[in-house]
Amino acid sequence: MKLVYTNGSGILVAQVRGNLEMAGIECVIRNEYASGAVGELAPIDAWPEVWILRDRDLERAQQVVRQLQTDDGEADWQCRQCGNDCPSAFDYCWHCASDRYGSIAPQS
Repeated sequence: MKLVYTNGSGILVAQVRGNLEMAGIECVIRNEYASGAVGELAPIDAWPEVWILRDRDLERAQQVVRQLQTDDGEADWQCRQCGNDCPSAFDYCWHCASDRYGSIAPQS
């Protein structure tokens, strides 16, 4: 067995598991219910993990995970006003509130 993915978000971990299973790669989630151990363990040690069952699937599993991490359809962008790096999911810069194209967002 090999660890191929871990994240604090159980939703993302489940998505990775689902995509691996669709690719024909057998896997399991570990630490799914370990959040109750935080305090005794460091938070990152209680994150859910995706493990593949067959070591020979490691390279293909890593490709599936990489594809998921870069497959949001858009690239991250840099704010034209302040130069801050912004995730592709953001339409406005979290630092200066300008939109992707340099216009300042209206303040409410």
